[in-house]
Amino acid sequence: MSRNGLISSLRRLINDEEPLETRSPSPFEQLRPRMNDIIGDGGILKEVVQPGDGPPVPENASVLIHYSGFLEYSDQPFETTTHLKYPRMMKLGRDVTLAGLELGLLTMKKGEFSRFLLQPQYAYGEMGCPPFIPAAAVVLYEVQILDYLDSGQVDDFITMSVVGRLQEQQNTVPMSTLLEVVNTLRSFGNRFFNQNRYYNAKDRYKQVHFEAMTLLGNRETQSDLEKERIKTALLPLYLNISLAELRLERPHKALKYGNKALEIDSANTKALFRCGQAYLELHEYASAQCCLTSAQAQKPFDSDINNLLRKVTMCYKDSLDKEKDLYSKMFRELKGSVKM
Repeated sequence: MSRNGLISSLRRLINDEEPLETRSPSPFEQLRPRMNDIIGDGGILKEVVQPGDGPPVPENASVLIHYSGFLEYSDQPFETTTHLKYPRMMKLGRDVTLAGLELGLLTMKKGEFSRFLLQPQYAYGEMGCPPFIPAAAVVLYEVQILDYLDSGQVDDFITMSVVGRLQEQQNTVPMSTLLEVVNTLRSFGNRFFNQNRYYNAKDRYKQVHFEAMTLLGNRETQSDLEKERIKTALLPLYLNISLAELRLERPHKALKYGNKALEIDSANTKALFRCGQAYLELHEYASAQCCLTSAQAQKPFDSDINNLLRKVTMCYKDSLDKEKDLYSKMFRELKGSVKM
């Protein structure tokens, strides 16, 4: 998506498609015939430039978008996020403040790139927003949906918790709904992790852990099937926290959550690998070797496991050699002092 190519491209369309005597319409007037009226009153017009996939953005979702806002006859946006490598996640109904933009987002799908022409009542109103937006301005937004999370259910549970209704209602809510809440929360953490924002990821994962234990661990009636589904939900969470702690160079905490994962699945290769990494950072080479050997037995051709196991073996040998040299030196000094 170009930050400043919109007006130029419209002008090229005018030059290419219209004879000289009909070039008086403005760029926005030229754009309108190609757009659809999405609410029926002409206040929000939409042009799909690149279609997306899947269902449209749900109400109360959290969206990850790039957007640029333009005034007519301006090649430069008055606001844009396209310079950001990682735009922030925006909550509909809270962070998206323009009514027209929010209504437009609800018509979009993941990966879609569209343009919206907003009349003043759906944008900045009759007053505008001086000094950047003049009074009664029609504005155009270019928007691309990078991703979204259906966080409405999460909001409902947070509201329950705040008003003290969670304990009585969590026993009546379907397990599938609770698991969706946990997975959605974990997805927020994954988003931060993929942006290398490990502190944010770790905090979000731990919030998920708290919510998961509250939502899942305290249910009064749990069948064996429910218990297994709870463990299945918690396992990737522990692995995520362990990896985030490793990236933050906190091997003790990484080991703590790696062991929690092993309590659920003692043969999980990712958990064994995480614990091996943590033990290596703690210079506990025998324990690291034990974990990685167990992981290698299940995945003998995994290059990450094999490479780390070789590194641990070398570190372990060097450690034993240094320990042997230290004891030899101590023995020689002790022997010399006895002779004297």
